[in-house]
Amino acid sequence: MFAVLKTGGKQYKVQAGDILRIEKLAADAGETIQFDEVLMLGGDAPVVGAPLVDGAAVKAEVIDQIKGEKLIHFVKRRRKHSSKRTKGHRQKLTLIKITEILASGATKAAPKAAAKAAPAAAAGSDDLTQLTGVGPAAAKKLNEAGLTSFAQIAALSEDDIAGIEAVKVKPEWVEQAKDLAKG
Repeated sequence: MFAVLKTGGKQYKVQAGDILRIEKLAADAGETIQFDEVLMLGGDAPVVGAPLVDGAAVKAEVIDQIKGEKLIHFVKRRRKHSSKRTKGHRQKLTLIKITEILASGATKAAPKAAAKAAPAAAAGSDDLTQLTGVGPAAAKKLNEAGLTSFAQIAALSEDDIAGIEAVKVKPEWVEQAKDLAKG
């Protein structure tokens, strides 16, 4: 059985046991990674995705982080008093070994952006950026200070506001939080 997977803007036809050099991935040697962008599965009953095959994945083990061969870019302009220039480049690559091809039942990894947003949107928390003058950075500082809902901000007294050192809480935020906490 073989699969055609897409990674780093390129497509690779792979089988279990193949060793590939692909564009650099953020993974250490020995880690197992999963490629969910499978374009085609081949074998007894080939399956072509439109554009991806649902539920299919390819698992691989990272062998090493390497550099590709050196590429030389040489420019010479003809004529008298011309110039020459040489530039070199070595692409960073990841060496992987394909361990298995999953036709179905692959576990879908949560997108990284959704995984990072999940703690901020925890149960009992409000979107503090609805307050005038509170951006994402200030909302993060308020969350770190333990203020995650409009009701908590509305209940702040003058002494509480003075005691918060992570971010300068403005009195108008307290008034807006009272209105937003009511609904």
